[in-house]
Amino acid sequence: MADMALDLDPDCQQAKARAALARADKPAIDDARALARGAARLLADLGVAAIAEFTLPSGRRADLAGLGRKGEMVIVEIKSGPADFRADAKYPGYFDWCDRFYFAVSSRFPAAILPESCGLIIADPFGGAVVRESPLQPLAPARRKALTLRFARCAAERSLRAL
Repeated sequence: MADMALDLDPDCQQAKARAALARADKPAIDDARALARGAARLLADLGVAAIAEFTLPSGRRADLAGLGRKGEMVIVEIKSGPADFRADAKYPGYFDWCDRFYFAVSSRFPAAILPESCGLIIADPFGGAVVRESPLQPLAPARRKALTLRFARCAAERSLRAL
């Protein structure tokens, strides 16, 4: 009976769950919000002002969109685990709306499954690092202007909602 009580103990169950997640053959599913926070901090350190959940003219929503000091547009797609990446094939649709595109993942993510043609950020809740630079694909001037205005309006509207 005592053994049964141990099996039902929530602390024991949580410890078993953490151990299972830590196994190398079963990469953990990371908290997407925490990864976004770290990636946003990295972008800020690089001089890129970022906003989360930015809706593009195509109707798609970028996890993070950023505007650099020289007007360059950056999109970061957060991937919490391999299943998240495999289930989501929409990332090529972002290429038309940014100068640079990155995936942001944790250090436990099997980066080899991500396309080499995209930038790669390794992040945690406190920051991140660009481990593979994104190729530069400059936007057309008219599209850049439209996106910059959309970005500015989105940021302004959100700041007013915070009052």
